[in-house]
Amino acid sequence: MLDIKKIKQDFPVLKQEINGHSLCYLDSGASSQLPQQVLDAMVHYYSYSHANVHRGVHTLAERATSAYEETRDKVAQFIGAAEAETIVFTRGSTEALNLVAYSYAASRLSAGDGIITTRLEHHSNLVPWQQVAASTGCSLNMVDLTEDGNLQLDQYQAFLDQGNIKICAFAHASNVVGSIAPAKEMIARAHAAGAVVVLDAAQSVPHMPVNVQDLDVDFLAVSGHKMLAPTGIGFLYGKRELLEDMEPYQTGGSMIGFVEPESSTWAAVPTRFEAGTPNIVGAVGLSAAIDYLERLGMDNIMEHERQLADYAWQRLSEVDGTQLYGPRSPRAGLISFNVGHLHPHDVSTVLDSEGIAIRAGHHCAQPLHKWLNVAATNRASFYVYNDEEDIDRLVAGLAKVKEMFEDVTF
Repeated sequence: MLDIKKIKQDFPVLKQEINGHSLCYLDSGASSQLPQQVLDAMVHYYSYSHANVHRGVHTLAERATSAYEETRDKVAQFIGAAEAETIVFTRGSTEALNLVAYSYAASRLSAGDGIITTRLEHHSNLVPWQQVAASTGCSLNMVDLTEDGNLQLDQYQAFLDQGNIKICAFAHASNVVGSIAPAKEMIARAHAAGAVVVLDAAQSVPHMPVNVQDLDVDFLAVSGHKMLAPTGIGFLYGKRELLEDMEPYQTGGSMIGFVEPESSTWAAVPTRFEAGTPNIVGAVGLSAAIDYLERLGMDNIMEHERQLADYAWQRLSEVDGTQLYGPRSPRAGLISFNVGHLHPHDVSTVLDSEGIAIRAGHHCAQPLHKWLNVAATNRASFYVYNDEEDIDRLVAGLAKVKEMFEDVTF
């Protein structure tokens, strides 16, 4: 379905050597690489169209504004949103989630109300809700996991049955154990209980088809740098009626309607949430990234990663002393693991000497690692430019790791 060897040629970073070895990049869960098509689009913008947006009527300003707003249209189409105005550009999913927490939740919740989150969450979808709970006096309820790392849906329903839940915030796909939440079912249950749903889609939208209208999700947060775009650009989708009822939590240029000496009014959504000069070139890059992904086909990408994750699970299971975390299937295109008693930083350092890049640490998910009873894990994450040869190199690299630490009991 995907010609991976051809795809690899689109990524300049993969053509280099690291420590004398061709680069094997297995850290797309943290940040994906950029294809030449995205780089070219950004250079072209800076070369011929750079100006500020929404503020000028000269030719360059018009070009920049058109590029920026056309990206908004493209994002809306990519995730199945009915209106471009329901897309708010942010620096990434972290800012998007904070926007919902502070502009929507903080002013609506009070003592006696409840928020549901889960043990799977990235800190970006946990700490903001901790802050809302602390400032409003509402309760924070955390859904625990089954033995293989899926959500305990019975507990989720029990929290909803309390009758006081106003917000449900959860990850579509875990960035550590790879489990995929049954989002459509969970959203329907939340709505039946009168709750609003905030979906962290940082690990799903880049890797699988996601349609916000089909899910009926209220808010959805995405980072561009995990989907072939540059850092510093992402977006929040929100149902229009919810966005229109929210106050901005950043103020200043661009987001105003009219300013008097004593007071101000706000622009219409989504502009009221985009104070200051935005990341215009980031939006240009995001537009080109979406074009690239759509040419490959999101169904094809999802199936490729499914097959690659299954192959990786099989191969890593053959490495003596290696502990794998999360369900075997279904899972997102990543696997976290540990090698005996070795610290993940040691494992990653040795792999880097072989030109293999993985992530090592707690992956901004410390409560989940506490549940796993480990301080940190190694994580190999896959994308459109990875193939079985990359997995084979990882396994061979782990053999080098074990050889180097041969005195350690595995």
